[in-house]
Amino acid sequence: LLTAKPNCAQCDQYEGILSKLKQELADNLDQAHAIKAVSSSMVRLYSPSKEPAVVYFRHGVPLLYDGPIEEDALIGKLVQNKDPNVKELSDETFEHLTQASSGATTGDWFIMFYTGKCVDCQRLTAVWEAVAAELKTRMNVARVDMEGKGKDTASRLKVRKAPEFIFLRQGKYYRYEITKYDIKSFVSFAQEWYKNAKGERVPVPLSPFDNLVELTVEHLKNLPELYAKLYADYPM
Repeated sequence: LLTAKPNCAQCDQYEGILSKLKQELADNLDQAHAIKAVSSSMVRLYSPSKEPAVVYFRHGVPLLYDGPIEEDALIGKLVQNKDPNVKELSDETFEHLTQASSGATTGDWFIMFYTGKCVDCQRLTAVWEAVAAELKTRMNVARVDMEGKGKDTASRLKVRKAPEFIFLRQGKYYRYEITKYDIKSFVSFAQEWYKNAKGERVPVPLSPFDNLVELTVEHLKNLPELYAKLYADYPM
């Protein structure tokens, strides 16, 4: 998908390249073909920060192309990323796959916490896939549904909002607190900039009993507010 706008020289460049690559796209990408959308609202969904943009859909998952406007670079990036790169983690698989609290023997992990209702999270899907494509030979990139199957993991790492980004390395985690949500900023953070963030020790997974205790504590913390509301609604 090429998102474009009228009277745009770069848009015309992209269109010319995609036209030249028509046969290569079909031969190397399971009969993929290019379509153009002019002044489309889709640009806000798949490329929040720029237009024109090339978005490659594989199995329904978008990847935002962020390379130079060159034939070899474009076809190379698409061919190397025929399948989605972002892994989906849950409470059940998180510790087993990441080994987060034991020192990360499975390598570094860069994780986006999201919710199904979060519009910004949806808009970052193509960007996050592009981040995974850039980093896939160096680390793992994943996402966790913090209100679904990853609720306990989000609580464990004190994730309170969506989207939120956590970088795991050698038993510690670093919060991405930069306001820029572009590919270059994410990649730079994962490669070097995380060293400027505060590293926190990854807590061990809670047992069912620990979860019950934590839930009870949270409930007790809310009791004063509950009593105050009851008193206001039903004064003695």
